[in-house]
Amino acid sequence: MLGAPVVEHRFSLITQPLRYHALEPYFAHVRDRGIVGITLGEFDSRHALLFQEFERLGLSFRDRLQAALGGLLADLHDQFLDLARITEVDVIICDLVSDDGVAGFGFSYAIGGRGVAALKALDVMGRELVTGTQAVHPEANWRRMKAACNRTGRGPNFVGLAALDVAYWDLHARNLEMSLGVAMGGVQRSVPVYGSGGYRPNQDLDTIAEQVQRHRKQGFKAVKLRLSGRPDDTKVIEAARSVMGPDQWLMADMNEKGNLSTARALIAAVLGNGGLFVEEPLPTEDVEGYRSLSRAFPGAIACGEHMQGCEVALPFIKDGLCGVIQPDLAMMGGLTESLRLARLAETFGIEVTPHFLPGLFVHLAAAAPNVTWLEDFPLLEPLFDNVPIATSDGMLTAGSGAGHGLLLTSRAREQLISA
Repeated sequence: MLGAPVVEHRFSLITQPLRYHALEPYFAHVRDRGIVGITLGEFDSRHALLFQEFERLGLSFRDRLQAALGGLLADLHDQFLDLARITEVDVIICDLVSDDGVAGFGFSYAIGGRGVAALKALDVMGRELVTGTQAVHPEANWRRMKAACNRTGRGPNFVGLAALDVAYWDLHARNLEMSLGVAMGGVQRSVPVYGSGGYRPNQDLDTIAEQVQRHRKQGFKAVKLRLSGRPDDTKVIEAARSVMGPDQWLMADMNEKGNLSTARALIAAVLGNGGLFVEEPLPTEDVEGYRSLSRAFPGAIACGEHMQGCEVALPFIKDGLCGVIQPDLAMMGGLTESLRLARLAETFGIEVTPHFLPGLFVHLAAAAPNVTWLEDFPLLEPLFDNVPIATSDGMLTAGSGAGHGLLLTSRAREQLISA
């Protein structure tokens, strides 16, 4: 039974909480270093009224930190924002409720803000095509929603659709009383996680070494550096390798900063230091450049986080332009297209390592045996309860409850802004 008609939905956009959220990995880092012993929740409760007054006075977020907690903490805040280079994220929340009371929760996001267009697309498509309809299989619903984008393209439509698609899958799995990965056609399994957060281009070598050691203590069997496309990246690679364990793999992300010559040099350097792959050595649209790199370094290139849909990824998979494909939940339009991409990649022997969100993509791994790694980059996790935690040996397994298991925290719920 697919479930009762979907009779209600609620669409919301989180904005301000993500400014606090961006600090969560920073606070965890601070706690590890023993500089200050407060959690994010304690920070909010102790300083909420003070922050409201600072906001009324028009102070910036950094200035509010400075006034509330002193110069040391504000300076460290600057270091973290420089580290992550992510100061704002719009998170789109979608709740689907059927008339028998079963609810599904979904989300999407826009890094750097500008999520309003995606939220509007979700609201319009959801009200026109989902509210009041009989629940169907999530893949059938996704095809219906994709068809509605025919004249307006993918872009923000896919980013908004991702939230609805995740909610639809969650509702479907809850109706079946199955975990999401099983409802997607899989079997739960443990998947290795690699450490990705805490690295940036042009980082000093001591900081890189400290972060690698921190990830090693967490049990992660691989780390992924951020490269700048400059000659001194070779020192970064060597510094990381020098403190890694013999059981750890090295990965690197060029974030589309390279050209053919710099990409060739840095891929060779990574592979020469026990590397698995280099991510996005070129801009995604440079298909011929990837073709050239793939001939020189077969299987050693990863890409995909900027791709919207399997059709865009097809030449990279079919022609072997990458050895690893990396679907992004928001850009791909949700779990349905990510699953479709994984199935396509499996046919051609291509690995899948999804972008971010290991607690959600561990369900994709249950349904797709070619998902080989999950990425630990704690961007949205502080917004959720019930986030699965990797074991001491760096493996992650989904919970056994129905659906995907993630829940928006009560604090985040309280700060939703209605569409």
